[in-house]
Amino acid sequence: MRIASLFEQKKTVFSFEVFPPKKTSSIDTIYATLEELQGLNPDFISVTYGAGGNTGDHITCDIASVIKNKYNILPLAHLTCINDTREDIEVVLDRLEQNGIKNILALRGDINPNIPPKKEFKHASELIAFIKQRGGFHISGACYPEGHVDSDSLVDDILNLKKKVDAGAEHLISQLFFDNNYFYSFVERARIAGINVPIEAGIMPVVNKAQIERMVTLCGASLPSKFVKMIQRFEHSPEALRDAGIAYAVDQIVDLISQGVDGIHLYTMNNPYIAKRISESISGLIQA
Repeated sequence: MRIASLFEQKKTVFSFEVFPPKKTSSIDTIYATLEELQGLNPDFISVTYGAGGNTGDHITCDIASVIKNKYNILPLAHLTCINDTREDIEVVLDRLEQNGIKNILALRGDINPNIPPKKEFKHASELIAFIKQRGGFHISGACYPEGHVDSDSLVDDILNLKKKVDAGAEHLISQLFFDNNYFYSFVERARIAGINVPIEAGIMPVVNKAQIERMVTLCGASLPSKFVKMIQRFEHSPEALRDAGIAYAVDQIVDLISQGVDGIHLYTMNNPYIAKRISESISGLIQA
């Protein structure tokens, strides 16, 4: 099934993201997470790319295969390209195809200052075009409500996003954000530019201060005063901050659904407890 076809249903699409366990952790940890996520009935589950984006590491494909064949949930496999050649990508695509994985989230990937990037793929749009030309896959792309950190302006960011869609991206998942107004403004810009594919809102429940500091450094998301005050108020009480973070995420999701968002993509951080709390809070809204 194409991920994009899910948006033809008369409901809000609800999906999860998981990531492979660290090399120091047992693979069983992700399977225990998936076991619990299965009961929450997501429309699909995406799996981030390998350990550091290494094409020789097949764990993303392996986890996606388990999601599909053991848990009967539609998987979306992430694939990055900045550190790969065309031959490297072909190897990954062959393996995904052999495992029946048909949906790919095509990404440039983060630039590691310690690893010189390869020259063959500089942008996600080039990877999307390469996969599209090869055939056999349905392609999703990433989008950035506040603009990609490497974009010169919001206009350039939308133009680059249009290149992804024109190259073959059928569905978009947004980077996390904490102020819904940024998302609404972004969707308006995208629609004006002729980007008419489904756009899912990426929501990350913040449950500790270190997490938010790390994510803001990576993606540059703005922090509303309401959010900052929440962190400051509860930063020394882990349980209270966890509950406040869940409540903040639920509040975001309720507002997004009421405004007719295409879908919600929940960054679970491999924490089924948080995913369950949020899923239970919005289950009636998803089906409405």
